[in-house]
Amino acid sequence: MNILEKSLRILEEYPLCDHCLGRQFALLGHNLENDERGQAIKLALTLEAHKLTFSKDREGVKNLKILATNGFSETAAEILRKMRKRVSSKDLPEKCFLCKHKFKNLDWLAKKALKELEVYEYTSFLVGIELPVAVEEREDEFKSKFDVSHGENMRNEFGRVIGKKIAEYSGKTADYKKPEVVVLVNPFTEEIRLQINPLFIAGYYKKLVRGIPQSKWFCSNCRGKGCEKCNWTGKTYSESVEELIAKPTLDATGGAKASLHASGREDIDARMLGKGRPFVIEVTKPKKRFIDLKKLEKNVNAYAEGKVEISNLQLADKSFVRKLKKAESSQKEYNVIMEFKDKITSEALNLLKEKLTNVIVKQKTPMRVLHRRADLTREKYIYEVKVKKLAPKKAEMKIRCQGGLYVKELVTGDEGRTTPSVSEILQNKAKPIKLDVLNVIMVN
Repeated sequence: MNILEKSLRILEEYPLCDHCLGRQFALLGHNLENDERGQAIKLALTLEAHKLTFSKDREGVKNLKILATNGFSETAAEILRKMRKRVSSKDLPEKCFLCKHKFKNLDWLAKKALKELEVYEYTSFLVGIELPVAVEEREDEFKSKFDVSHGENMRNEFGRVIGKKIAEYSGKTADYKKPEVVVLVNPFTEEIRLQINPLFIAGYYKKLVRGIPQSKWFCSNCRGKGCEKCNWTGKTYSESVEELIAKPTLDATGGAKASLHASGREDIDARMLGKGRPFVIEVTKPKKRFIDLKKLEKNVNAYAEGKVEISNLQLADKSFVRKLKKAESSQKEYNVIMEFKDKITSEALNLLKEKLTNVIVKQKTPMRVLHRRADLTREKYIYEVKVKKLAPKKAEMKIRCQGGLYVKELVTGDEGRTTPSVSEILQNKAKPIKLDVLNVIMVN
């Protein structure tokens, strides 16, 4: 059965608009829209039917009536009028069997979407189509019945046509991999939803004071709801690195929420010095994307008032967040001030340097975090240790090690859960007084 024969057979049973007829042959021909295919097929069928009226009057008229009704062909209807053949109004279908004439509304839907997008800055977009289940099932049954093998589905055509209109009217680019906004359209309910993809800003942060957690720390008593214990703030600590960076960032972007991702985390009582810790701030539903990063950097640093300092801001994407998480096991450099129970000697510190350089440390999950982490044994490598005596019972130790090493437990031994440790090697009980992270070395 050729294209014209199949098309006539389809139209004998179902009313189809130009889009829906042409879509059954979407894989045939290039640089054609489906409505153009449908128009061409209907015109060819009309010409053939008109030709038949000169020899086989009944069959030609019958086909013209099919095209004038189920084919919505004005050309066929005009030929019948000239032949003084009437088409009863009761024979005229109201809508296309498959799309219910929803393709007529696409220009309006594209403009409606653009109206909703006006409050957002973006350079790229993608259109997603939501269809009622009954519509998709109807199309599947139709394609099966007529053995459609060169067509495409309605969802694809709706998305392509609306996408082209949005691109034409806005001057923006359709991006199928990393769109900044996704326009979700239901042509049947005429509902439009916007999915505003996050904005990712990468940089380095330094934490210059102790006593600030990296992320918001909810009150353990009320779980963030607010109670007397937390003075109705819902938080154990009044501020965090995340919050100090997030507030100015949300002011600049008009986003709904900002979340901090970082390559590891320092303890609350530790500082993050040196170049800083690599981080990404993820802004959900940003209204502004084209922001001055230098200005944002200054605003964050001013807002943080010397507690936190950020630098080297640049735009990133979600893949960079994954790289950060992988980099948690990269190298770190620490400086820890230790206090001992008994006096220490230079010989003891030399022994410490020797025993802790190029060594694997085995650590069970520290008791201080055992309530929130699984009890596992981790092996971490120490590359280099430098030790300096500060007082009869005090020393400074600089460590370059694999990320994830619990430095406090390296000092104390954590009651035998970390081995070797400073306390174990020197047989002299030690405790960390001050801890600073000096460098986070990201590989690749």
